[in-house]
Amino acid sequence: MEHPGESSAARLAQYGGVQRLPYPRIELFQRRDFLDHMLCRQLIALIEQGRRPSTLADHNGDNYFRTSETCDLPEGEPAVQALEALLFDLNGIDPAHGEPVQGQRYDVGQEFKPHNDWFNPHGQDWEKYCGVSGQRTWTFMIYLNDVEAGGATRFTAVKKSFQPEAGKLLCWNNRTAELAGNVNAIHHGMKVRKGVKYIITKWYREKPWG
Repeated sequence: MEHPGESSAARLAQYGGVQRLPYPRIELFQRRDFLDHMLCRQLIALIEQGRRPSTLADHNGDNYFRTSETCDLPEGEPAVQALEALLFDLNGIDPAHGEPVQGQRYDVGQEFKPHNDWFNPHGQDWEKYCGVSGQRTWTFMIYLNDVEAGGATRFTAVKKSFQPEAGKLLCWNNRTAELAGNVNAIHHGMKVRKGVKYIITKWYREKPWG
């Protein structure tokens, strides 16, 4: 691996059970049963303890663009440490390049409209969010529970949807081969219709997290 903030298809395939989706415009992968149900339950409990309204960088004026709740999970928690160890075994990315693990909770009617995880270099908050650690490289997202209805993650550019499934991991490269933000990584956390959705998100950066 050339850059410490990067993973690769070859590295992910070494883990076993990782499936690359057949879309040439985006490096997109899934792995079922990445987390066991006990660890999922432990992480859900931490999200419930710390949840707060989610926010946006470069707010676009739509107050309903992201309506979920969010929390940063304490790095000293055993469940978080177990998760971090599993992610490192999978992706091989230097942990220093990782943002704190974030949990999200979506109640009925809540969503995150189509967005990219990478930051707009021309956005008003670029320096605030990227001045130290640079652009986001990879996203690793894990569903922590099954959802009764709704709550899919839809990659709108490639027209692929993933249904919530406890323990299932999705991951993707946020950049192109030229290291620009990949517009084909745009995705929609769709509205939950029945039940509650819990997910974990781990983002990595070009430079060590500061």
